[in-house]
Amino acid sequence: MPDIQLHFVIAMLDDHGRKKHKEAGFSCHVCLLRPKSRGSVWLKSADPLAAPMIDPNFLGEEEDLETLVAGFKTTRRLMETPALRALQKKDMFTANVKTDDDIRAILRSRVDTVYHPVGTCKMGTDAMAVVDPALKVYGVEGLRVVDASIMPTLIGGNTNAPTIMIGEKAADIIRAEMR
Repeated sequence: MPDIQLHFVIAMLDDHGRKKHKEAGFSCHVCLLRPKSRGSVWLKSADPLAAPMIDPNFLGEEEDLETLVAGFKTTRRLMETPALRALQKKDMFTANVKTDDDIRAILRSRVDTVYHPVGTCKMGTDAMAVVDPALKVYGVEGLRVVDASIMPTLIGGNTNAPTIMIGEKAADIIRAEMR
């Protein structure tokens, strides 16, 4: 099974597009598909309008960092092929990255999310589960969770299609219960 995914973008992407660059170019990002690190979300206060506290705990597990180091090297080998090298004008972030320690340092400074969080409302029948197999929240009548947060573990790829499937399955369950 793959442990990384590469994202090619036909733009000089920096900080998810929030920092603009006038130059034409492309970007390649390495994504860790099965991180071992686990973050946490908690309430900051009893105020229901207060934003929650979120700690993604990126690279909390050493294995995640080392998998990304290997992924960085794979990406660099790909970017140095003659076909891609001919298209490059500059390397915005990693031109001076030479050693494994350099790679670890740049990863620690630049790693972030690719917007596929899951598992905060795990579905299951064990003590850690928040929703049952019918997507009903344990201990709360009339409430279901129908999104990627019910996935007990992160899947090895993008979450869009499985999340659509969760919605379709929920619709089937609710329809059946209404009959």
